Parts: sequence; structure tokens; C-alpha cells
Amino acid sequence: MVNVIWIGFILIGSFYMIFTGNSASLNDQILKGGLDGINLLMDMVPLLVLWSGIMQIAEESGLLNRFAALVKPLLVKLFPSLPDNHPALGYIASNIAANALGLGSAATPFGLKAMECLQKDNKEKDTATSAMVTFLILNTAGVTIIPTTVIAMRLMYHSVNPSEIIITSLLATFCSSFAGLSFDYFKRRKIK
Repeated sequence: MVNVIWIGFILIGSFYMIFTGNSASLNDQILKGGLDGINLLMDMVPLLVLWSGIMQIAEESGLLNRFAALVKPLLVKLFPSLPDNHPALGYIASNIAANALGLGSAATPFGLKAMECLQKDNKEKDTATSAMVTFLILNTAGVTIIPTTVIAMRLMYHSVNPSEIIITSLLATFCSSFAGLSFDYFKRRKIK
């Protein structure tokens, strides 16, 4: 559905530019947009590779397992339907750690593995379990301590103070996480 909306926007804008005699501007914007996309990609890839590598090292060295053990008491409270030793809890903790560092791309593999583990225990394969819903909320609205990707983008576009968004990002993600988890908690209690 979103694809249809974007195609509609593009077609309406293109027809408007052609009918108003700005087709040269349309060509310039298409070429400039493509070049800007490639430049952004080339600037972002080294950052994502670096942090993905750091997360891989942290996983293989056992640092993520230690972090998982540290947050396990909180995760057990957030996921009461999962046993204490469930394999998904380690992946969820790793996902939380990557998201806290603002590394959504590095968090994605951990999130997929966590959902895969949660799906194995799911009796109704076409319906999300309460643990899946809670994890989705944590993943989507998770607290970001250092928004690394956004800081890198602000740096690429020559922001005077690229890290000034840390406090506002922390507050916004904390509020969204709190609101989402609170709603999830009360909704779960209402269903029981």
C-alpha cells in the first residue's frame, strides 16, 4: 500500500512539473537525488560496517552474553510468558544493546533471530504471541542512548553540533518506550 502512495506522489509531482513547463528542473532533481543517494550510501556504509563489526566482536567475545545476564531480571519481568533460560532473551538483549547505540542496522539480525526463537514456541503460527508484541514494541520504540547513525548523518551534512540531539533523542525514546510498554502491560492484563 505504501508503494502505491509513493508512486502516486511521484507521478503527480512529475505530471505537475511537466505541465507547468519545469521538465528541465525535473531532470535535474532526478539526477541530483540519485547522486545524493549514492553519496549518502557511501558515507553511511563505513559507519555501519564498523559498528556491525564491533557488535560481532562483542557477540563472539561473550560481552553480549554478559549484557544479557545484566538485563535478564528486567527481561524476565517484561516477558513473563518466557522461561528464564529461553534462547530468545539473549537475542532480545543484544537487540536492545544495538538499538541503545543507535545501530538499527546492526540490531536487525538479532531482532530476526529473537523473532525466529519466539515463533518456534508459537502454537498459532499466524498470530503474534504476547512476547512477540512486547519485543516489537521494545525494538521499535527502544531507548537510544547514543543515536550514532543520526549523529553521523548530521556530521555528513556539516551540522555545527551534531551530537546536540543526544538528550532529546534519549528523552523521546524513553517516553515512547514507556508509553508502548505501559500500553502493552495494561492491554495484556485486560485480555487475561
